[in-house]
Amino acid sequence: MEELRYLNKYFLKYRTKLFWGFLITIIARIFSLFAPRLIGNSLTAVEQHLQSGSIDNNEIKQILLINILIIVGTTLVSGFLTFLMRQTIINVSRYIEFDLKNEIFWHYQRLTQRFYKNNRTGDLMNRISEDVGKVRMYVGPAFMYSVNTIALFIIVISYMISIAPKLTLYTILPLPILSITIYKLSRIINQKSTLVQEMLSKMSSFAQESFSGIAVIKSYNLQEQTTSDFSNLALESYDKNMSLAKVQAWFFPLMILLIGCSNLIVIYVGGNQYINGEIEIGVLAEFIIYVNMLTWPVAVVGWITSIVQQAEASQKRINVFLKEQPEIESGKGVGKIKIKGKIQFKNVSLTYPETKITALDKIDLTIPEGSTLGIIGNIGSGKSSMLDMILRLYDPTTGSITIDGYDIKDFTLSEVRSEIGYVPQNAFLFSESIEDNIRFGSPKASSKEIQSMAKNAVVHDNIVKFKEGYKTLLGERGVTLSGGQIQRVSIARALIKDPQILLLDDCLSAVDTDTEEEILKNLKSLTKDKTTLIVSHRISSLKHADQIIVFENGKIVQQGKHADLIEVEGYYKELFEIQQANNSK
Repeated sequence: MEELRYLNKYFLKYRTKLFWGFLITIIARIFSLFAPRLIGNSLTAVEQHLQSGSIDNNEIKQILLINILIIVGTTLVSGFLTFLMRQTIINVSRYIEFDLKNEIFWHYQRLTQRFYKNNRTGDLMNRISEDVGKVRMYVGPAFMYSVNTIALFIIVISYMISIAPKLTLYTILPLPILSITIYKLSRIINQKSTLVQEMLSKMSSFAQESFSGIAVIKSYNLQEQTTSDFSNLALESYDKNMSLAKVQAWFFPLMILLIGCSNLIVIYVGGNQYINGEIEIGVLAEFIIYVNMLTWPVAVVGWITSIVQQAEASQKRINVFLKEQPEIESGKGVGKIKIKGKIQFKNVSLTYPETKITALDKIDLTIPEGSTLGIIGNIGSGKSSMLDMILRLYDPTTGSITIDGYDIKDFTLSEVRSEIGYVPQNAFLFSESIEDNIRFGSPKASSKEIQSMAKNAVVHDNIVKFKEGYKTLLGERGVTLSGGQIQRVSIARALIKDPQILLLDDCLSAVDTDTEEEILKNLKSLTKDKTTLIVSHRISSLKHADQIIVFENGKIVQQGKHADLIEVEGYYKELFEIQQANNSK
């Protein structure tokens, strides 16, 4: 149970509720002992009445009536306390489930790009849902029944020893066999539970990717192949689940068998003691009831063990992610300084650890505050990597980046990112309304402000043509909209944030040249005092920039204004002439 120790902090947090649940459990079990004892006393009284006549008819009726009333009363009290026990302990398990899910989700948000590149979405979802569900069963039902079983065993066996030590010893003889059996089977369950959860993650990932890429699957007519692949995964999952179920299936029959053996021992040994006059008939009846009272707790030991082993396997998978530390650590902060937007790259290089590819190679660059920088170059030349580093999605392998003279690592992540508006190359929209997607940039923005920014992004006219207008709900990743509309909604989302630094990563590639010109005209007015970086493959998007840099293999190979670069032989001039020729056709 090494991995489950992580949950101790939650047990400590809810210790008061758990203490009351534990106390109620003990009291409930004490009240449950009254019934067997009173039944035993009633049988002894009946035996004395029948054999010796020492108790007359009226007296025996009165004894039986009083015992019945007490049995009913104590049973009701025990049942009510058991209800309170469930409400107390099971509620705590829900609180812990809530806390653990929030902790995992918050930790997911702290982790860096490398983590998400190396892990599949389906697996991440499975650990926060299925695995946490398994853990909840441990902190709830398993904990509750464990407390209940231990309390019942201690109370019942202590009382049994007090009235018939020899008979008690014979009764509990099967328990060591039970312990060994549980130990052996629990180890197998732990291993098989891990395999089951891993298989479930594979299925979740496959399903998630299939649904996200359904358009590709259909366009390539791969529905049958995809269904076949999923069926194979489902069959493999079925085999692993059946293998686990077969092991778990041994528990209940073995428990019942051992309880049956205890009953036979009680009847045989207790019967002989009764014949020899060592115990009364009531004691024999009590022991049979006690042994059967222990039937469910003993039988549930196997179920509890199975839950604990599955929870151990699930918590181990959760801990792997919780122990993962983000490479990007937030700085201590530079105080209440308003970021103006001067950015400097000082001998900056970036090598991705997964691929060992050098994205940026010894970059030296100064971007004055309030200026516009155009960035152009071939695919994979390092353009997007440069923006990612300003966002601190990655840190330089060597060199440093400063903003207003402060090392970017000295800022808290919130200080930097709160002043940056970012439109990624592959714009992402949420499955919410268009209005809410734009408001994502500024949660307190009014409808008037949203519409104003949509107009600046030249998407307002498209939105109002929809039946629901700005209230139109988008499909997953914004599939309801065209590529150009998605890009423009993303631009509106960045603009409404009113950031001091605006990063546009090839976000006009899906719009026509007229719309592009209008958006750039609006941007020039809105970003007059803001630092703006525009990545593009179109010269038309960059020609008005204060300076333009050309990337090639992670290096800046050309730098200057548009008018200067078109006069110099190189990549920029060649691309300009090609695009001019295409536009003239």
